[in-house]
Amino acid sequence: MATGATRLPSFWLLNRRLRPLQVISFPVLQLHMSRAAMSGSQKDFEMAVNQVKLLKNEPGKEVKLKLYALYKQATEGPCNMPKPGMLDFINKAKWDSWNALGNLSKETARQNYVELVSNLSSSEASSPGKPGADSKQAGYDTLVVTSEDGITKIMFNRPTKKNALNHQMYQELMAALEAAGKDDSAITVITGNGDYYSSGNDLNNFTQSLHGDLEKSAQDAAISLRDFVGCFIDFPKPLIAMVNGPAVGICVTLLGLFDVIYASDRATFHTPFSHLGQSPEGCASYMFPKIMGSAKAAEMLLFGKKITAREACAQGLVTEVFPDATFQKEAWTRLKVYAKLPPNAMRISKQLIRNMEKEKLHAINSEECRVIQSRWQSEECANAIMNFLSRKAKL
Repeated sequence: MATGATRLPSFWLLNRRLRPLQVISFPVLQLHMSRAAMSGSQKDFEMAVNQVKLLKNEPGKEVKLKLYALYKQATEGPCNMPKPGMLDFINKAKWDSWNALGNLSKETARQNYVELVSNLSSSEASSPGKPGADSKQAGYDTLVVTSEDGITKIMFNRPTKKNALNHQMYQELMAALEAAGKDDSAITVITGNGDYYSSGNDLNNFTQSLHGDLEKSAQDAAISLRDFVGCFIDFPKPLIAMVNGPAVGICVTLLGLFDVIYASDRATFHTPFSHLGQSPEGCASYMFPKIMGSAKAAEMLLFGKKITAREACAQGLVTEVFPDATFQKEAWTRLKVYAKLPPNAMRISKQLIRNMEKEKLHAINSEECRVIQSRWQSEECANAIMNFLSRKAKL
């Protein structure tokens, strides 16, 4: 009998408040097996274990939990640990993920682990901007902007804040869109870094305004919002959203101004304007009823109903939904094919589609900003935001 010793890979685990995951190592696990039992799948599994350590990008928390669960199932079999207490958030999340695999065989768990790691590695290799550092554009703190293979990718890059939009990100997004509209790329893609696409506006934007000249702050913010949304209305090239996770607020409403929206099946779409005493923006008051129908749009914009990616696709807001494990690989493969199409033909076709109502969209944008400016100055809005922040602080 030959004895093999394999060290469990390092995984990044959630802390109690879902802050960035810390790297910890699990104890050495001794695996005893004969040489005959060292099948090809077992060797692939061991290679995948080592490959996880070489990933350049840290996977999202759900993927990390999948990796952990599949590893445990592949090496120990079904979950045999007692269920942790409700307040032991880290270990409970790990236990739930492992226990959810039920009686999945070790062999199948190994295969699933290998496939998941392979997809993660492939998405890194196929994502624009990854291979060469020269493709990354300087001058952005809240974004990562890269250009390669005919694609300019604009990635929200505040993962520890769930990619919430602060004042700086608004300005950088406007600059990035202006540059992308003039560069040599054929298409532009917007996506998020980490587990979220974007959690919408950073509410610190509003709390800072409450302590200053509210009327002036609301006026300035409305002008900034109008100009910001105008950049999406006027963007000349095909604009694609890759919604990699939950999307909230303005990053949902703006989707009506995109040409194509691909989403992971893990994505959700939420517009809690009434909950915060506010009103829709991003031309959603016009585009959402046009896309989804008035009844479905009202559920989202008036009542703040959160919908899944598949519901959003069925209602016409999302173009196509992909399994989360293969989302990056499948979507980028398709986009790289699209980027090879004649760029001028795509720009001209977009103009024909959009120019018929561009003037109307700008008028709607201006009216939405006028209304939301008054909402920001209302006592109802201020109380709703403060109540939300108070509840959040107690969590």
